[in-house]
Amino acid sequence: MKIVVLTGSPHKEGTTDLLASEYAREATDKGHELIRFDTAHMDIHPCIGCDYCRQNDGICIYRDDMKMISDELEDADAVVFVTPLYYFGMTAQLKTVIDRFYATNIALRSTPKKAYLIAAGADEDDWAMDGLKAHFITMCRYMKWEEMGSVLGLGLSVREDALESDYLRQVRDLAYKIE
Repeated sequence: MKIVVLTGSPHKEGTTDLLASEYAREATDKGHELIRFDTAHMDIHPCIGCDYCRQNDGICIYRDDMKMISDELEDADAVVFVTPLYYFGMTAQLKTVIDRFYATNIALRSTPKKAYLIAAGADEDDWAMDGLKAHFITMCRYMKWEEMGSVLGLGLSVREDALESDYLRQVRDLAYKIE
């Protein structure tokens, strides 16, 4: 199975980097092909809704790193979204990538995919991830992708918090169950 992992954290050695790496290790050990994009460290412009892509066979007006992601997404069997919780949602960097799905919507919506969400936040309130979960579920519904599960790490301010938690095992389990 081909898996595309899209991370949204601007921190190269942060909590979600650890969770994404743990997921990737388990998935590749299981024999899956995995391609990871750390979107916060890529040159990706925000969608401006100009519809250039709609008039040019899905080619965006921007010639940036999104093309690499789009090419891999079209062939992917699964997509894993990994983000820290920023003000009860995903990071702007990851949201920018999702907004750019617009250019290839037709292709992406016509190819079945499994979708997973991994998130980490310092908040400990059980409702803190409700907005993020709702956005993810709605996006999956729109994209016609099958929402397959999530790991939503609460109380994870720094990488060390994740190392001392059960979330690493949960991420490995999520990767292990992928079919």
